[in-house]
This record gives sequence, C-alpha cells and structure tokens, in this order.
Amino acid sequence: MNVLALSDAAVGSAGVVERIELPEEVSHYLAHLGFLPGTSVEILRHAPAGDPRVYRIDGVEVGLRNETARHIFVRLTSEPREEAA
Repeated sequence: MNVLALSDAAVGSAGVVERIELPEEVSHYLAHLGFLPGTSVEILRHAPAGDPRVYRIDGVEVGLRNETARHIFVRLTSEPREEAA
C-alpha cells in the first residue's frame, strides 16, 4: 500500500492514518482532534499559497500547517478524480 506524509497527499485524496512521528505533547493534541492510527482522513483544500491545508477527520474539518502534516503518515485509499476535459 502507498504510505506517504499527509502533506504530500494530493487534494481530493483520502487515506487512513498509519502513524504520527511528533513529540508526545503535539501527538496528544492531534489525538484530541481525531488524528489517531486507523482513522480515515480526507484532503479537502489548501490556502492559495499552499499552506495551511484543510483535512476532514471524523467529520470535522481541521487546518494543519505542512510542517505538522509532514510528520503524519497515511495509507492512501483513494486518489483524486481527474476533471473531465
């Protein structure tokens, strides 16, 4: 399966959180937001400059900076659909 950093996943894709590699206090905070191994996450959109990005996890939209998202690893379950020409 394709595991990559959340910050590298394309907008429109979805995946399952595999692991979080951040200090305990940050991981604890993210856990309260729903970022736990085994939880589904969707990549919804990004700011015009690309950072931060908005994710949907447990039905809640959460904005994370790329600096944080690059330490959250997900297994992709769906890729973004291509736009019809």
